[in-house]
Amino acid sequence: MSYKPFSPRISGAPTSLFALLCTSPGIAMSATEAAPSAAGSVMQMLFGLIVVIAALFGTLMLLKKLQAGRTHLVGNLKVIGATNVGPRERVVLVSIGSKVLVLGVTPGRVNALQTLESTEVPMSAPEPASGNDFALRLKQLLEKRRAQ
Repeated sequence: MSYKPFSPRISGAPTSLFALLCTSPGIAMSATEAAPSAAGSVMQMLFGLIVVIAALFGTLMLLKKLQAGRTHLVGNLKVIGATNVGPRERVVLVSIGSKVLVLGVTPGRVNALQTLESTEVPMSAPEPASGNDFALRLKQLLEKRRAQ
């Protein structure tokens, strides 16, 4: 006795109907329609990428504007400068009225390290300073305070 695997029998009507539908003029696709050009695909991808990058840039600019607007709502509280002293730790100079606070900021805590008079801190025109300039200025201020 020989074993024959089961195979369903497909009648000729459904397959011929499928072949007729695939070859009809409304559904059949030419070779150029089936495979879009590589240059068109690359241009479409680059256009989409440019749109996404522009949206991200616009969102970043909007967030910067909103962040700058928040400082005016606080009143006489002003962040003078800040520098990183570790991966998640910062030292921040905050001006409140006639006092300047030196704060140590960590993810779970804010500690007041030093309280200075505003006359002890040189308030020059705001200039873009690198982290080393701020660290040097903070060191000089703390040494000046200890000398008194």
